[in-house]
Amino acid sequence: MGREHSYTITLDNNNSEKEAIQFLINSDKNFINPDKESRKLIMELLGIEKKFSRAFDLVLIPGYTNIEKVIDLNQSSEVILVELKTTKKKLENNPQGFFFGATENEFDLARKFEDKFRFCFVSLHPESKSYKLLTLKELNAIIKTKRVQYQINLKN
Repeated sequence: MGREHSYTITLDNNNSEKEAIQFLINSDKNFINPDKESRKLIMELLGIEKKFSRAFDLVLIPGYTNIEKVIDLNQSSEVILVELKTTKKKLENNPQGFFFGATENEFDLARKFEDKFRFCFVSLHPESKSYKLLTLKELNAIIKTKRVQYQINLKN
């Protein structure tokens, strides 16, 4: 029973994330959703270890939009990694009131890339559809509480 519930939560979160990606791409052409091969190339160019492959969802590359078919990554130092945090909660002043989970890898990558990494807080509520980009420094300045939670898998 616990497994089914966990699966449902993961599935719902994946659907919210897909909806958020679509909202961002439609709202702002600067958000780029790299395919699997492009993600690998970006990680290689930026020297990002494989363990961080799920620590960002989108990228921003100054001078390029998501309507272009080919993007020249000669200026890899300009790439900004974007990690989505999504809610369907009505937020009058996004991200105030946001509750979210984050992995250690996301925070590690944010520390490593500093201003080249953004957390993107997306409210999908029909009355408050919006997004807000924050660096780790900006995020740390507004965190009210933070706790560590361990996710543990036991041997079969």
